[in-house]
Amino acid sequence: MTAKKLFTLAVAAINVLCVMSQPRLRADNVDEVLQAMTLDEKCHLLLGCGMHFNDDAKFPGTAGSSYAVPRLGIPSIYCADGQQGLRMSATRPWDHRDYLTTDFPASMTVASTWDCEAAYAVGKAIGNEVKEYGLDWILAPSMNLMRSPLCGRNHEYYSEDPLLSGMIAAGYVQGVQSEGVAATPKHFVANNQETNRNNNDARVSQRALRELYLRAFEVVVKKGQPWTIMTSYNKLNGTYTLENSELLNTVVRKEWGWKGMFVSDWNAGQNPVLSMKAGNDMLQPGQDRQYKAIYEAVESGRLPMAVLDANVRRVLRLIVKTHSFAQYPYQSQPDLQQHADVVRRVAADGMVLLKNNHETLPLSQGRIALFGNTSYELISGGSGFGGMSTGHYTVSLVEGLRAAGFTVNEQLLKTYSQYLRQANAQLFPHGKPAFTLAPPARPEEMKLSDSLLTQSARDADVAVFTIGRKSGEATDRPKTDFYLTAAEKESLHLLSQSFHKAGKKVVVLLDICSPVDVTSWQDDADAILCTWQGGQEMGFAVADVLSGKVNPSGKLSMTFERSYGDAYADRNFPSEVDDKTLGSMFMWGNNDQQAQPRELQKDIDFTNYDEDIYVGYRYFDSFGKPVAYPFGYGLSYTTFDYSDMKVKKEGGNYSVAVTVENTGKRPGRNVVELFVAAPDSRRLNKPEKELRAFAKTRLLAPGERQTVEMTVTAADLASFNEKKSAWVTDAGVYRFLVCSSAEKVEAQANVRVDKYVAKVHNVLKPKVRLDLLHR
Repeated sequence: MTAKKLFTLAVAAINVLCVMSQPRLRADNVDEVLQAMTLDEKCHLLLGCGMHFNDDAKFPGTAGSSYAVPRLGIPSIYCADGQQGLRMSATRPWDHRDYLTTDFPASMTVASTWDCEAAYAVGKAIGNEVKEYGLDWILAPSMNLMRSPLCGRNHEYYSEDPLLSGMIAAGYVQGVQSEGVAATPKHFVANNQETNRNNNDARVSQRALRELYLRAFEVVVKKGQPWTIMTSYNKLNGTYTLENSELLNTVVRKEWGWKGMFVSDWNAGQNPVLSMKAGNDMLQPGQDRQYKAIYEAVESGRLPMAVLDANVRRVLRLIVKTHSFAQYPYQSQPDLQQHADVVRRVAADGMVLLKNNHETLPLSQGRIALFGNTSYELISGGSGFGGMSTGHYTVSLVEGLRAAGFTVNEQLLKTYSQYLRQANAQLFPHGKPAFTLAPPARPEEMKLSDSLLTQSARDADVAVFTIGRKSGEATDRPKTDFYLTAAEKESLHLLSQSFHKAGKKVVVLLDICSPVDVTSWQDDADAILCTWQGGQEMGFAVADVLSGKVNPSGKLSMTFERSYGDAYADRNFPSEVDDKTLGSMFMWGNNDQQAQPRELQKDIDFTNYDEDIYVGYRYFDSFGKPVAYPFGYGLSYTTFDYSDMKVKKEGGNYSVAVTVENTGKRPGRNVVELFVAAPDSRRLNKPEKELRAFAKTRLLAPGERQTVEMTVTAADLASFNEKKSAWVTDAGVYRFLVCSSAEKVEAQANVRVDKYVAKVHNVLKPKVRLDLLHR
């Protein structure tokens, strides 16, 4: 054998030995693998591999993935949107199979159940589809507070209250992660508007941050233990959230004790090195400029290797939990029928009965006259990446009612069908787009002729009129969208006159993405059912409630104000932005435009949260402002009585028990809402009362009772004292209020509470003076 061959064999043997000596990633050797990684590999691991919208991707239509390092046994892991279900392409080139996913109820529908088990069921079903289709990671739940009814993504969010939002999100997260899939609460934090979302500066007091906006995420972190959290596009008090070490490292990691991985929103932020230093571990979908900046910063010493290693370590700890790492043998065959059953049940449980004069509902089987465009084009959810464009069907209201034994007026069906075909053809001559961020245009309400109304009132037993509103990503709703259009008002008023003249009832369905005006027209309706947006089984779910098969038990997760502008926060929200392109400005990382000097515009470039802690019912209650329907409100087809309220103190815990009895004639479930009022709240500038716990009964038969138990801690009752940088519960006598809404107290007890103080870091101060609201 020649010397050259011997040398070649020796080199090959050395390479084999080197490969054999390299560690392979396991759950128990993360640090060893970390030390074996090159700087190039580390930098790549902290960046995404681009979006997977193209057909030749492994999972077409999904959001992205992480880099693989095969020599160290590090696989790529795959993530997907969405809040309302797994977003991915339903078809693939050279593949005859359909990759269908379930369109679940919109988030505010889930929150309106006030049922953490319902949220768990939705999360588990979504997590199962992620798992069975071979992915690892879902970019949900969205859980920003509903500061304004006009926020474009309210359909993705849960509530105006941080406890309700956090608890429902925690249920969702636990459900997702029970399937071994990573959940990602987002958008952290104060992403409460879509207008100029990539560059808006949310200016918030430390107290409002701690008590409201951070509080919701604190609840989901401590109750749900999410594997990842997504930072938001916006700035917080002058600093992008993903570049804010006080926010990510000090508050979340040090104070809350969270060990997971932060990921950016897609193309968020400006400075990747600051993001690494702040603890935002992964930047998605990844850009060449980010790789170069991070690599050069480490080489120059501006970014310490210890910081980079901490980021990489958290990414590796996520990877070892995933199905891709475990090489799970997915078959792309989730149980879609089982998931459809979850959709139908949760959608019905989340509907809120707002009005029901003279027991108009439930309806007996009979003849129904369906009015309104939305009666024939139900809106199952919102637009954007949080909505579903890949769901394979939506059950129509016509189908649902027919399946429930109702007869739908054929003449109206033909008239509306013809009108909508023509109207949609004019709006979309080339067909409706498969995907849009902002909601696409919808046809104006059809004008109703006298003859059509008269004949319909004669032929039907009841009229059902559906009002629809759709919102989406990257733009907020205009103020006009809060109100009914002139055509909607006219149609509702005319059919009300016609049917009432014939001695027949009118039911209004609200297929809406966020609260709308009801004050100006509700006298025309005998019953109002807020269906929200219930996913693919919506037609069946609505019919279940209208027929009485399901007794409505939903409660409002957001106040319905009488007029837009009644809430103090409304005066600091972009309700009348002239240039709506600002909504999608800087969407995909074109940060050069952000640096162009121009005069800053209020509510666009910056938004002052002058309402401070007085958001939603906290404002309306504390300042005596009337509302159309209060937070926590919802009627039932039966009645409930509350009795035997007892509060037991054990150390810093306060156990509350109350007996709920079904005193009506139908089986039903009931939500028990526990508010607590602090002593001398005016002097201390505290809300009149605040939600501190809630529970939902099982299905109670007429005459059946259930004792509901809830626990509140002294820490739960604390307010944030900015001067002391501490959570403080003042000693005194507190009123514990068992309520059926924020306006109706059903039982109460006075409880002596001991003082509680917990110091935290003095961080996240506003850089400008805010004109804060005080009681």
